[in-house]
Amino acid sequence: MPTVLEVLRRLDSGPRGLTEAQAEERLARLGGNAAPDRREASWPRLFVRSLRDPFTAVLGCLGLVSAAVFAWGTASVILLLVVVSCALRASGEHRADRSTAALRELVATTATVVRRSDDEAAATTREVPVAELVPGDVIRLGPGDLVPADVRLLRASGLTVHQSALTGESAPVARSADDLPRATGGDGGRLARAEPGAGEFEQPQYCFQGSSVASGSATAVVTATGAHTRFAAAHDRTAGRPESSAFDRSVNGISWILIRFMLVTPPLVLMANAALRGRGLETLPFAVAVAVGLTPEMLPVLVTLCLARGASLLARTHGVIVKRLPALHDAGAVDVLCLDKTGTLTQDRPVTDRALDPDGRDDPEVLHWAAVNAWWTLQLADLPEPDALDEAILDAAEEDELMAYDGVAAVPFAPDRRLATVVVRTPGRLGRHTLVVKGDVEAVLERCALGDDERERLRGLAARQADGGVRVLAVATAERSARGRDYLPSDARGLVLRGLITLRDALAPTAADALGVLTDRGVTVKVLTGDHPGTAVRVCLDLGIPVGEDAVLTADRVDTLSDAELGEAAVRTTVFARCTPDHKARITQALRTAGHTVGFLGDGVNDAPALRAADVGIAPREAADVAREAADVVLAAKDLTAIAHTVAAGRHAGGNIATYLRVTLSSNLGNVLAMLSAGLLLPFLPMLPAQVLMQNLLFDAAQLTFAHDRPHPAVLHRPTRLDPRDLLRFITGFGVLNAVADLATFGVLALAVHRPGNGDDETVFHSGWFTENLLTQALVMVLLRAGRRTAETRRSGPVTRAALALAAIGLALPPSPLGPVLGLTALPPVYYLLLVAVLALYASALLAARARSGRRGGNGP
Repeated sequence: MPTVLEVLRRLDSGPRGLTEAQAEERLARLGGNAAPDRREASWPRLFVRSLRDPFTAVLGCLGLVSAAVFAWGTASVILLLVVVSCALRASGEHRADRSTAALRELVATTATVVRRSDDEAAATTREVPVAELVPGDVIRLGPGDLVPADVRLLRASGLTVHQSALTGESAPVARSADDLPRATGGDGGRLARAEPGAGEFEQPQYCFQGSSVASGSATAVVTATGAHTRFAAAHDRTAGRPESSAFDRSVNGISWILIRFMLVTPPLVLMANAALRGRGLETLPFAVAVAVGLTPEMLPVLVTLCLARGASLLARTHGVIVKRLPALHDAGAVDVLCLDKTGTLTQDRPVTDRALDPDGRDDPEVLHWAAVNAWWTLQLADLPEPDALDEAILDAAEEDELMAYDGVAAVPFAPDRRLATVVVRTPGRLGRHTLVVKGDVEAVLERCALGDDERERLRGLAARQADGGVRVLAVATAERSARGRDYLPSDARGLVLRGLITLRDALAPTAADALGVLTDRGVTVKVLTGDHPGTAVRVCLDLGIPVGEDAVLTADRVDTLSDAELGEAAVRTTVFARCTPDHKARITQALRTAGHTVGFLGDGVNDAPALRAADVGIAPREAADVAREAADVVLAAKDLTAIAHTVAAGRHAGGNIATYLRVTLSSNLGNVLAMLSAGLLLPFLPMLPAQVLMQNLLFDAAQLTFAHDRPHPAVLHRPTRLDPRDLLRFITGFGVLNAVADLATFGVLALAVHRPGNGDDETVFHSGWFTENLLTQALVMVLLRAGRRTAETRRSGPVTRAALALAAIGLALPPSPLGPVLGLTALPPVYYLLLVAVLALYASALLAARARSGRRGGNGP
């Protein structure tokens, strides 16, 4: 640890600060003290980025192939869908970027700096913009100031700083300019402890950008600015996402399955028709149409609509900003939520827990004397702001009892003494003063008239209370003869111990209910905190989060585990304590590697690496700037209720996307299998390319209503994941069932509708299959909606209305004036009677297959 003199020599500075010429030269050479540069992607850049999606790219290729074979209608429709999808996604993400930019706040605006006009001039203080600070500048800090750069203290008086944004510590920590080791002991949270593995932020002589002064004052020399601060280092560690998100991985897996089918289908159709029917390249448009028929063309559009609609609803109703649309789906897939304790589960303020006498029994008299100390310290000492622990004690005490005393003097808390003393005059006791001392257990016991054994017993009592996750203060009194001279810190001796006061973190009012909702939805909560493990465990138990004996890990234990071992331990661990930023990111990554979809809620600079490592990074609006930049979702407030709403919105959107994929792909696969079979069995093409494309267009238009559907409430109770293997099993089973229904229709057309010698056989076949396809697709839309385990009757929704419209078009289009344009014709009445029988059998088979899928516990609708 370098001394003050060594630091000043290294910086070529001194207690009087830099000269203006030195500051200007360093500013020009080293650059300004600016936060890390933020660049927002422009709308065109976001649009181009959307084209990288593999499925969108394949659709574009199919559009180009269609244009190459002069199927201009097909090419136009496909390319229009690609443009609309990319435009919707780019617009949504651009709006989110703008909303997030409006939330940014400066770390600090100006700083009080000590400078000289030249070497011989006297040093003067003045305000300068934070961006003009350079290493070697001497600055002044006071209560409420934000620390504008990394600094080394030169002088400090009663200095404590809030650095929860950097370390996650909930209480302010003491800072001192002395080159001495940190004091340890039961300090009640006022003096942070230097424990093994505590890290660079625990060095008492240093303060870091991103922290703020809670009390006291200091003079310090700037050691690092701009990109060289710890704040910027945390930002650099979050420069890029280490890997794709859960949604990206799922969609890519599904896309590549479809890509393989689409690449194989046209050659198969061409070769089969050439070998068995002697047809040549004239079947190429049909082959392309079959490939397009397998493709869920509306997938990019529907995915974007579902996610954009959910994100818009969250922004309007709950103030939640989704910066990256796929993150909303990932939020629905989250099954592990990692968060810090401070400000999330607790309110970042203490409350009084118990007042104990020296024997460990509850004693309200101890609280009374602690409140006397707190009240008169507040009244008589010149404090920059009330102490949080004193406020908690006063909230629990009866104020009327405090008015009975007359305050005489106060010696406020100081980091070196670790206690506060007040002197009061008790009515009815003339000529006597009472000293009331409150503070760190060890510091108070040292000043009490106690034997060694008794002192050791009381230390053990305090340690047992601290192990329960509370902060512990000792309270003692002493009687003195009244005197006129000032009281000094040395007068606190020969005390009589009154007892101990324990304080715990106040629980967030909505935390318990929100945790219950998250648990009900299959989300496991894990606490990653920089605090003491006992404090975190106490909060978890108070909120009903189960914590087993082996469910707590500290940072030093994490350091001894390999990545594989950490992955196994992370699954069964609930509380990770004394975590540094790297620990949080590593634990988050370990959970992802173990197969979980992980959300991380954080608001400090120390949380930024973990926010990037998670599938979904979540930060509140008031978070540190770098944390908001790293997050995918920004909350209006640090409230678990908002996360529960985000998870629900993600599951609604994910449920609709999954239903669309299952319905569309199973129906499309069935149609393709039937068309391939019919193409080999019939002397003519089973359906004209224009008819295939019209059928696809009508079906796709109807399925856009899935973006506005409201899934069954059961969808909320489990993560919504798009598993390519489960999806492949589902669409294969239901696709074969759909193909069987189509082949049954062939039988109906061959046996009941065929009229020997009639030249309209081909047209009648096309018309009958066209109608049957639209009717079966409408049936699938109604019966395979997400969460419908039974065919219960419910209020007609957009999907039901779209299915009815699709069925009506399928019945009305062939005999209409547009029928001949598409190569369709009116069908005889007997066809419709037989078709009803086919559809009834098909519906029964669908319901039976769906019930079986549900019994297997799969992800089917």
